[in-house]
This record gives sequence, C-alpha cells and structure tokens, in this order.
Amino acid sequence: MTDTAAPTISIAPGTWLDPRTAEPVAHSQLMRHLAMQRVVLLGETHDRYDVHRWQLHVAAGIMAHRPDIALGFEMFPRRLQPVLDAFIAGAFASTTDFLAAAEWSEVWRFDPALYLPLFQFCRQFRLPMLALNCHRPLVTRVGKQGWDDVPVEERDGLTPARPALPAYREYLARFAGPSGRPRDEMTSDRFVRAQQTWDRAFACNIARALDGPAAPLVIGIIGRGHLEYGYGTPYQLADLGVDRVSIALPTDGPFDPLREANIADALFRLPATDGKAE
Repeated sequence: MTDTAAPTISIAPGTWLDPRTAEPVAHSQLMRHLAMQRVVLLGETHDRYDVHRWQLHVAAGIMAHRPDIALGFEMFPRRLQPVLDAFIAGAFASTTDFLAAAEWSEVWRFDPALYLPLFQFCRQFRLPMLALNCHRPLVTRVGKQGWDDVPVEERDGLTPARPALPAYREYLARFAGPSGRPRDEMTSDRFVRAQQTWDRAFACNIARALDGPAAPLVIGIIGRGHLEYGYGTPYQLADLGVDRVSIALPTDGPFDPLREANIADALFRLPATDGKAE
C-alpha cells in the first residue's frame, strides 16, 4: 500500500508560516497585516515563559504599526475590570498590591511572573487591559444546566453561545475524562457547554470593547484551545458580527499540512527551549 500522507514541513526557528499556503511570511509583512485587523488572537500554553515572551513581542510589533491597541486577558473575570483600569492609571504602589487586588491567586493561580512582562508593557504604554473572562460559577452552571436555565440577569453580561460545530465537538473529544477514560455522552455535553461559555465570554467582552467609533485593535491573550481551527472564540466572534479577526499561534515543531492547514492564520516557530524563564 502506498503511503499518501503529505510530508511535514520544517519551519526555521524564529520565522512565520502561513498554514494555508505552507509558505513563509516575513515578520514585517505580517505585523503590517495584523495591524489592519480588528482583533488579533494570540494563543498560549499557560505555563510557558517562551510563549508569553512571544506574545509580548508580537503585541509590540503590531503597536509599531498601530498604537491604538488594547490587550484582553483570559485570566481576569469582567468584574475585575476596575482593578485593571486602576493598574494602568498607576494606582498601585507595587505589582504585589495589584496582584492582590486582582485576586490572582484565586482567579488564575499560574506563576504571575509568566504574565508580568505583558502587564508592565500595558502599564508603561498606557494600553488598556481588558478583562475577558466571566464569573467562574457561570461556566459550571451552564455546563450542568444549559443556557436556558440561567436567568438573563445572572449571565454576567453574556449572550448564549452559538451551538458548537460537530468538528469542534470532535476536537474537544480529544480531551479524555478522568484517568484517561473517554467521556460519556452526558459528560461530553457538559464539557462542550462549559468550554463554549468561556469561548462566548471572551468573544462578548472583545465585542464590547469594539463598540464605538474609536475602537482599538484588540489583542486577545487566550489559551490556544479556544482558538485553534477557529472553532472556539473566533466562531463566537463571527456570530456577534465581528470581522477581520486573525489567529496567530506558536509552534515547537514541523508543520503538518494535512492536519494543520486551517489551524490558524499564522504560525511562529519558537526557538528550542525548555519554556522556562531565563
């Protein structure tokens, strides 16, 4: 039997690739293109320093072409927006005070050093920080009960998510249940509804920031599982009528044109690293 699988394509470290064409893209060209979007979504693996450095460098590259940007963070629920505004205004004497006011140890819990360069970048240049998440109990509640059982006034300003595409359900099914066991249908449905609540929260809060004649370009700092293949937050943004959305993701290895042709609008090959702080 002949193996018809397409070979993988090596991406040189420190370079960009267009997954749709499998062709390299110049950094300066891509930054100019991203600066013309309404939303740029930068996917992350939460616990990797190198990925967060990449996000910072891309945000700075976009700002060089378009200074009116805002950074939206998955880490913060919407109720903490006043804290983020105060941080940008210089209200806190230290980052320790800011992290305490932002309830970091409760709402996110990853090492804050992963994100502090991004936060300081926003503060130094007076770039708005946007809280993109929702009240966590809402995610659990929608997962268990569905949107219809949650009164409108208890939805944290969100509208119901557009139903998941079958391809997204298949994508999410890769995440196994406890001890690696496959999820049963009921558990799978709860998981999809919960995941879509996050997707919709990020989309609704991004769309809210774009509402107005002088809207900034919003750069979303979001877990890549909400972005890959356009299934999660990008799908919900389209449902809300938000156009000109680009997805950029970092990668560690070669590009698989069969599996990854539609994974994002641009892939960046990270240099070899253990992902830890240097």
